[in-house]
Amino acid sequence: MPLSELLKNRVSIRAFLDKIVSEKKLKQIFSDAQLSPSNCNVQPWQIHVVSGAKKDELKDKLIEAVMSGNAPNPDFNWEVRYRGILRDRQFESANSLYSQMDIERSDKQARMTALIRNWTFFDAPHALFFTMEKYLDIMGAVDLGIYAQTLSLLMTENGIASCFQGALGQFPDPVRNSLNIPDNFGILFGMSFGYADEKAPVNKTKTDRAPIEEAVTFWK
Repeated sequence: MPLSELLKNRVSIRAFLDKIVSEKKLKQIFSDAQLSPSNCNVQPWQIHVVSGAKKDELKDKLIEAVMSGNAPNPDFNWEVRYRGILRDRQFESANSLYSQMDIERSDKQARMTALIRNWTFFDAPHALFFTMEKYLDIMGAVDLGIYAQTLSLLMTENGIASCFQGALGQFPDPVRNSLNIPDNFGILFGMSFGYADEKAPVNKTKTDRAPIEEAVTFWK
């Protein structure tokens, strides 16, 4: 499938079938993802994939952390406050998502319930965490972003659905303890993945993209 088609077909999936991805397929996808470019070829990513009992154990610990009432303590800065057109797009995206789930803007309880599903990995059979050494800062984040895009497109090519989740970096302590991640490594964000439940209303969510006139300037 051409790359342009993969980009059109890739969407954020938030409901999955109870069906695992074979270990053989996973290893092939992650092997191919190692070809992702990085600054000076440093390849700073360290990826932790959880499945089965380990995933369920971690899900319970994350839910406990979220429900404790303690504030998120991410390893990296997630405090961005979008402005202007970026804020408008953020609201439009949220509106599209909650509309598909038939959740009213005023229904704070239903919205919170939907939000908490981030830490249950949307019931996906697999999840992963993108980590890197903390000192790498913005340059490491750039490399991990490129790697993550490469990985998601490889998954799409293989019929595997996914959802990037900044939320999976908000409570790093249970993840670090459960997966024995060294203190000098930070959890940037995560991803849930598996086979999409095509019948789930939430997976019908569509978001628009800005025309290139708003994003690209051609100089002559």
